[in-house]
Amino acid sequence: MDRGAFLNREQGFGRSRSLAASILALAVLAGCAETELAVHNAKRFQSPPGAATETLGDYKVGKPYQIKNVWYYPRVDYSYDETGIASWYGPGFHGKRTANGEIYDQNAMTAAHRTLPMPSLVQVTNLENGRSIQVRINDRGPFAHGRIIDLSKKGAELLGFVRQGTARVRVQILEPESRQLVARAQGVEVASDAPSAAPVETVAVQDLPPAGAAAPAAPRPERVRTASVQPLGAGDREALALTTPEPLVTQQTPRRTRLYVQAGAFTQIANAERLRARLASVGNVQISRAVVGDTRFFRVRLGPLRDVNTADQTLDLLLRNGFTNSKVVVE
Repeated sequence: MDRGAFLNREQGFGRSRSLAASILALAVLAGCAETELAVHNAKRFQSPPGAATETLGDYKVGKPYQIKNVWYYPRVDYSYDETGIASWYGPGFHGKRTANGEIYDQNAMTAAHRTLPMPSLVQVTNLENGRSIQVRINDRGPFAHGRIIDLSKKGAELLGFVRQGTARVRVQILEPESRQLVARAQGVEVASDAPSAAPVETVAVQDLPPAGAAAPAAPRPERVRTASVQPLGAGDREALALTTPEPLVTQQTPRRTRLYVQAGAFTQIANAERLRARLASVGNVQISRAVVGDTRFFRVRLGPLRDVNTADQTLDLLLRNGFTNSKVVVE
């Protein structure tokens, strides 16, 4: 379950009285919900002359930054496990610099993420068809609202959503492999018996529960063969290229999901009730309860929504009316 969906705190309610009317106009909105924001500029830097052979970047976390009135807070989070909408990027950025200084290759198993350290290794599962891959985070994005990861073209091809442009996915960080990537990127020696972050062949089986059930345990490998990893000395960063995963797909059971736009999450039920009343004219507004750690949250959600386009339009209206912590939720 998307733990980030619970982190929205109490929002002020001094919003414009025109919010309900604006949301009612949702049904007549047209145009493609996939309109990308101009904030992909981080990927648009041209490579300097002679840099075509450079493929590796630096370890980077970064400071908080703001895009279109939304704040993002990069941090090290080895418990990261989120569901949401994935997109992909390719030809327009191929051969250009990524956020950590690498040269972007649309045919490599890499991806952009808004907050995870670079590099990190994550497993991405398409919940709609059960396909699962591993990719290395080496860029920042996506910054289209309602997206949680931006895959390379190759990654999107393997997960089966190049044509439609988006997919409902689960993104899970792989902690041991990510720690090893960080050590290598920083020029720290890695023990020869450390687990490899370069899977060569993996067959995993996992039965996913229906929507709303507890998150499943990690897939149980039935057959695994990994590439050998040699110790690295300081400055021997070329070996980092070996840690980019191979283009391999594992198959899991497809999972039925629902789409919501979460307008707010509160620790006080009274605040949630007030927001639900303000959004009542939209239609299906509900309050769901969840417990994170020792804290109980009351989440105000619009939905379930029929498709990604509807979710995008709903999210855009909320953000433009000041609810900057709103997000698309996949469950």
